[in-house]
Amino acid sequence: MTCSWTSSRMRFRPTLGLLALVTLLATALLPVAPAQAEMTVKLATLAPEGTVWYRAVRTIADRWSEISGGQVKVKIYPGGVVGNETAIIRKMRIGQLHAGAVTSVGLGDIESSAMVTQSPMLIHSYDELDYVMEKMSPKFEAALLDKGFVVLSWSDAGWMHLFTKGPLLLPEDAAKFKMFAFEGDPAAIEAYKASGMRPVVLAATDVLPGLQSGLLSGFPTTPLAALSQQWFALAPHMLDVPWAPLLAATIIRRETWESVPEQFRADFLKAARAAGLEARREVRRQDRKAIEVMQKYGLTVHRAPEGGQARWQEAASRAWPVIRKEMVGDAIFTEAQGHLEEYRSSK
Repeated sequence: MTCSWTSSRMRFRPTLGLLALVTLLATALLPVAPAQAEMTVKLATLAPEGTVWYRAVRTIADRWSEISGGQVKVKIYPGGVVGNETAIIRKMRIGQLHAGAVTSVGLGDIESSAMVTQSPMLIHSYDELDYVMEKMSPKFEAALLDKGFVVLSWSDAGWMHLFTKGPLLLPEDAAKFKMFAFEGDPAAIEAYKASGMRPVVLAATDVLPGLQSGLLSGFPTTPLAALSQQWFALAPHMLDVPWAPLLAATIIRRETWESVPEQFRADFLKAARAAGLEARREVRRQDRKAIEVMQKYGLTVHRAPEGGQARWQEAASRAWPVIRKEMVGDAIFTEAQGHLEEYRSSK
């Protein structure tokens, strides 16, 4: 019996060895799940480092890296180093850039309907702006998506005022000033002309040299932008008549967004929207403070004379038919007006 058991055991050992070898080989031949490749999203903005808008995209970059464990990184190109917003959108279209933090000017290069809120003196307060955006932003987002861009967040760039080298109090004097107008938007230029202004078409990055050379003698922008860009030093007069709100948004190419691993997208979107909301709150807090800071450094704020506000409103409204017909379309403009009427009648 002993000999029989020993013999059996000796026959069994090679079998065990063979099984171990087969198992080892099979394991070695199993496909190994590839490690997820790192992804870099190139994002550009005109906002200089240290500004509210730059901090918002920096927050997005940090949160995306944190959420993805470093798998998705955002490289930021601030301060217009890659060109103006038209250049940013063009480079996004061809894939040189993947994302941008832009104003409604940049959005208008993709989908002109998004510029309706920038119609001069159409919207009178942030409450009205919020109401219109609550109603219309889904439509803007769908139109942008159809053209290959995903809106990650909405924000504000502030409320535009007119800054000039000398006092500008009434619309009939506006033609004396050479006012900056964004290049690449002929309809907007016609709207400026209709409201009595003399537009000079330039890239935003050329405003400062334009003021220095005398090519420009004024510009419409937000107080926070005038301060952060230091433009006010060369045009130290501001008319305290709110001209128009300037929307801001962070957008990404649809193709790039769909390349982001699906498990991260919901959290990425949540992080971007939170950053946009915080930037909006901060811009609204700081815009008026920016005026106070500029006043300490030589800015003079002019209030319109008696009856002047109504005259500016009438001049601004002369631009609306151009905006309605040539820029945003009759349906969008009429819808925006309808929402404003709803809001105002409820107050």
